[in-house]
Amino acid sequence: MQAKTKIAVVVRDDLATWQRLNVTAFMVSGIAARFPETVGEDYEDGSGQAYLPMFGQPVLVYVADADALRAAHRKAVDRELDVAVYTEELFATGNDTDNRAAVQAVPTEKLALVGIGVHGGRNAVDKALKGLSLHP
Repeated sequence: MQAKTKIAVVVRDDLATWQRLNVTAFMVSGIAARFPETVGEDYEDGSGQAYLPMFGQPVLVYVADADALRAAHRKAVDRELDVAVYTEELFATGNDTDNRAAVQAVPTEKLALVGIGVHGGRNAVDKALKGLSLHP
């Protein structure tokens, strides 16, 4: 059965690999926290070893230049999708309090976005991210 919602992450194309991975992890953590229904059940291997649950649907990761990332952010917000943001300033902070303060200090149109996480209806997410390429 196909999920009614979609989880997607867009990372800026000029980031180092470790930064892309870090941003992706942070973006999906926000979605899991806000939408616990996206997370499946615990896993267990054949020996009975228990493992943490994971999302019950795929997470699509896209790559975009700074302009396309800003446009995707604007479309996602305009469509009232749930959006997580990661800005350049967050690479220099070391905790959640400082992260939130860094984002709050900048107006929406001036955010130095390096990544966004998007959750919402499949069609709405597809329309907001139309034209972006999947991460290679």
